[in-house]
Amino acid sequence: MTLDFQGRVAIVTGAGGGLGRQHALALAARGARVLVNDLGGAVDGSGGSVGAAQAVADEIRAAGGQALANGASVTDFAAVQAMVQQAQDAWGRVDILVNNAGILRDKSFAKMDMADFALVVQVHLMGAAHCCKAVWPLMQAQNYGRIVMTTSSTGLYGNFGQANYGAAKLAQAGLMQTLAIEGAKYGIHVNALAPTAATRMTAGLLPDEVMAAIRPEAVVPAMLVLAHESAPTRTILCAGAGTFEAAHITLTQGLYLGVGDDVPEQLAARLAEVCERHGEQVPASGAAQGQNEIRLAMAAAEAGVSA
Repeated sequence: MTLDFQGRVAIVTGAGGGLGRQHALALAARGARVLVNDLGGAVDGSGGSVGAAQAVADEIRAAGGQALANGASVTDFAAVQAMVQQAQDAWGRVDILVNNAGILRDKSFAKMDMADFALVVQVHLMGAAHCCKAVWPLMQAQNYGRIVMTTSSTGLYGNFGQANYGAAKLAQAGLMQTLAIEGAKYGIHVNALAPTAATRMTAGLLPDEVMAAIRPEAVVPAMLVLAHESAPTRTILCAGAGTFEAAHITLTQGLYLGVGDDVPEQLAARLAEVCERHGEQVPASGAAQGQNEIRLAMAAAEAGVSA
């Protein structure tokens, strides 16, 4: 099966360079009409110019595709709404949203200014939420939508010096989980991509041969799979250097200990059993945790185990 995007309209944020540019070019090459969004600022989010987005839009048009440029900041909800309206006015619909825009303000947590923490969360989390909110009614009305969040291994697993970035990136996965549930009846599939890619954000951090291996183009296939009409939903795909993995947020089987006075001591003594991963599950929703806890409690009661 060829992943074809003919007739689809896509918005890609942060698409003026790096990974976002590759996303935009790939979608356009496969037939999508692409609105290229980029504030045009520095890696830390300062400054701004529509020039970066315009250059990519021009590149797409020069190759025979259809593209528009937009310089909105994803932190500005009114500007994001106008961006979505721009795409709708030009092409009548929005089928795909790739939330790629982001900034870095790296420092160890001890040295981090809370304003830098807040700004990174504002761009990554609120930026994605703004874009999702702006396209949501259109996707509901047309009973179709594909939204790709950009999470990160830093959010999923942590990385020194990136508390703000990690918090914001795991939040994207959390947003994805609920939007996928709420969007299901409208044909809106929501997924997350955790890329490993050499971009402005990673420049100078890794050896040249590693940077060559993790070129942004190697991540793009995962985005195309998540943005296509055949896409899954509620999936976290990881991609880098030509390798693809899936990340799962799981729940162990659990252990019923009751509510007695000595339960803290019991839990401390048996914590390894609680954390045992054999038979863990990937819950269909957050309700699964409570259901599992109640199930074990009821089973204990039936067996005559006292609380």
